[in-house]
Amino acid sequence: MNQSGRRQWLKSLATAGLLTGAGLGGLIREALASGSRPILPGLQKITGNVTVNGQPAQAGMAVGSGDTIVTGTASEAIYVIGQDAFLQRENSAVSFSGVAVDVLRILTGKLLSVFAKGSRKIETVTATIGIRGTGCYIEAEDNRVYFCLCYGAADLIPVADPSHVEHIETKHHDHPVYINRDSSLPMMVDASVINHSDAELEMLESLVGRWPPFSQGGYRY
Repeated sequence: MNQSGRRQWLKSLATAGLLTGAGLGGLIREALASGSRPILPGLQKITGNVTVNGQPAQAGMAVGSGDTIVTGTASEAIYVIGQDAFLQRENSAVSFSGVAVDVLRILTGKLLSVFAKGSRKIETVTATIGIRGTGCYIEAEDNRVYFCLCYGAADLIPVADPSHVEHIETKHHDHPVYINRDSSLPMMVDASVINHSDAELEMLESLVGRWPPFSQGGYRY
C-alpha cells in the first residue's frame, strides 16, 4: 500500500468511526506501520463481554480450531486466525474446527470475514457455504440467514434442498441474499446490502497484509 493509499484508508476508517474506541486506534496504526506485513494472529480488539470457550477473552489471546467465540450485548471482537480476519458483532456465537481451521460455524449473530486463498466451509442453520479467498458478511437468525458475498466466489447449499447448489461470484456486494430454512418458502430471496462497510473490509484485510479488490472508497451502506 503506498502513502496515498494509506491516507485514503485512514480517511475512510475515520468516516466509518473505526478509529475510535479503546485500543483500535493503536491497532490501525500498527497495521499501517507494518505496511504489507501482517500483525500477529489472535484477538486484536475486544469491546464489552466476549468469551472464548466460556472464559473471559483478553486481547492477544490465540484463537483457532476447537474454539467458540461469543459476544454479548453491546460487545464486539476483532480477531485473526492464520491469514483470515473477522469482525464479530454483538450477541453472536462462532466456532472453528478442522486441522487447517477451515470450517467455521455461525451459531447465531453477525460476522464479517475476509479469507485468504484456499477452500473454507461456513456452516449456518439454513445453508452450507463453500468459499475460496473471499470477503463476506453473514447475519444468522433462527429461520433465515443473510449472506452478502462482498467479493470472490462461493457455493451455497441450502439445508432445505441439499441437491440444489447455487454458485455466486461478485466483485463488490453484487448479489446479497436471504437463505430460508422453511422449505415452504423460496430457498433464496434477493436482498439489499446491510450493516457492513467497505472501510471495515479494508481494516480486516489490512490486519493480514492485504487490500480488498474493490476501489479505495470507504463508505458505509
